[in-house]
Amino acid sequence: MSRQEVVKKFRDFEMETETRVKYGIELYRKGNFRIAVVDENGNPIKNAKIKLTQKGHEFKYGANLFMLDELETPEKNELYRKYFSETFNMATLPFYWNSVEPEKGQLRYEKDCPTMYRRPAIDLCMEFCEEHGIEPREHGLAYDLTFPDWVKELPAREVKKELSRRMQEISERYADRIPTIEVTNEIFWAWWVWGYSNTSALSYEEGVVEWCYTEARKWFPHNQLVINEGPWTMREDSRENNGYYMQVKQAREKGVPIDALGVQFHMFFPKEQEKEKTWLYYNPRYLWDILDRYGKLDIPLQITEVTIPAYTEEAEDEEIQAEIIRNLYRIWFSHKNVEQIIYWNLVDGYAAWAKPGDFSGGENQFRGGLLRFDFTPKPAYYVIKDLFEKEWHTEEEATTDTSGFAYFRGFYGDYDVEIDGKTYRVRALKDLPLDNDLNKCIKIKHIKK
Repeated sequence: MSRQEVVKKFRDFEMETETRVKYGIELYRKGNFRIAVVDENGNPIKNAKIKLTQKGHEFKYGANLFMLDELETPEKNELYRKYFSETFNMATLPFYWNSVEPEKGQLRYEKDCPTMYRRPAIDLCMEFCEEHGIEPREHGLAYDLTFPDWVKELPAREVKKELSRRMQEISERYADRIPTIEVTNEIFWAWWVWGYSNTSALSYEEGVVEWCYTEARKWFPHNQLVINEGPWTMREDSRENNGYYMQVKQAREKGVPIDALGVQFHMFFPKEQEKEKTWLYYNPRYLWDILDRYGKLDIPLQITEVTIPAYTEEAEDEEIQAEIIRNLYRIWFSHKNVEQIIYWNLVDGYAAWAKPGDFSGGENQFRGGLLRFDFTPKPAYYVIKDLFEKEWHTEEEATTDTSGFAYFRGFYGDYDVEIDGKTYRVRALKDLPLDNDLNKCIKIKHIKK
């Protein structure tokens, strides 16, 4: 089978997709803004020529940071840091319980703690994120499939007690530094689809979802609490009675504090099954329908884990990977409710269950990274860079009027504003009013040379 068949639906519906993407981006990702330029006394400066250059997006996009300083050579570690920091504004951090507390009381948060493959110390990750202006994202607060062995045989009341202690510890260390807290992951998939859990004492407790989020809210009162689920949720029947939709809907009706809904998009299918397995995942009409359906829950959507295979390093395979990623990112970015997109592995060859560079099986056989094993970028890497840094990018020039105001339309995010050779960093966010109140717009106090 030619892989060209896999992208046929994207091409068939290109015209209608393009129309909706352009409309959605203009409506949901951009805004009209007013800048007030005043002197040191607060008086408006008229006829000031300003140049605006976008430096960052409010919309979050990133990857997991699981291989930070985990690679086999210093050169690769430096390249990993370089490509990650130059590409993304969000990073998923590995808060798996069995890696941060493999033995009771033996915590692995500190930067100099013993190493563990694909599980860099949280403090090391935090240091990297804060150094480069990357927003960290917590992953796996109450992810039962990664509970440590010492928890698994405890009775339910003891599991809850230990889990509450874990939440408190993480809150005290990171609650004011990590906005997004993913409370549960793959809870519906494991317990209802697979029919089992690693922690049987807790998995069949009635109201366990409600308990996890209610307890998390005690320790994370100001954070966004997210539920996350596997990739099958993006292929499931798009009617409102599908399992994941109903789980979240019913929980919220009970007052459970779920603030955002996460869905995964791992295409872990062998190449010979790709067309059969992805015919809905790669259908724009179906993707819009699913996004619209989840959007009725009136909470933000996060595309939390994305893997699109290249399968080989042949040019056609890598170009198909890039084409799929470009189509998906444009659909997700333009949808009203989507606020984050997290690609999973930045580089090929370092899957969770394989030796580094082993492409004999498992996740590695898909070559689903954005960089090859030798750290040369694939076309897919440049797709993401070009979307966020060129296609979705604003540069404008303007002149203030007699009231000291200048106007521009651009993407939500951070901007450098240059006036008379001086540069100021400002934020253009949603809901900035366009009235004449100097305190309700982007205000720059400019002192002339």
